[in-house]
Amino acid sequence: MANVYRPVAKKPSKARTLTEIRSLARSHTRTAVNVLVGIMRNADATPAARVSAANAILDRGWGRATQPIENGEDGVLELIHRIERIIVHPENSGGEES
Repeated sequence: MANVYRPVAKKPSKARTLTEIRSLARSHTRTAVNVLVGIMRNADATPAARVSAANAILDRGWGRATQPIENGEDGVLELIHRIERIIVHPENSGGEES
């Protein structure tokens, strides 16, 4: 039997694949929102399902609420600021605390 050359299918790039997936998902947006609205309005759905659907609708329509960063007792925020001073402004990173 003769050796027949068959071109090997090129694997799509990761970026192209992600773009295609994103596009496919976005093409179902109207249906997905309608399903969420249906769950939210369904009196037979559990309260948790209705709240979850309502939150999903609000998040997509208005964006998620920003979450404030708190500096707890462990001083995480102060540590982040100190690291920033050392990396971004090394001339001001001496031993002093500000």
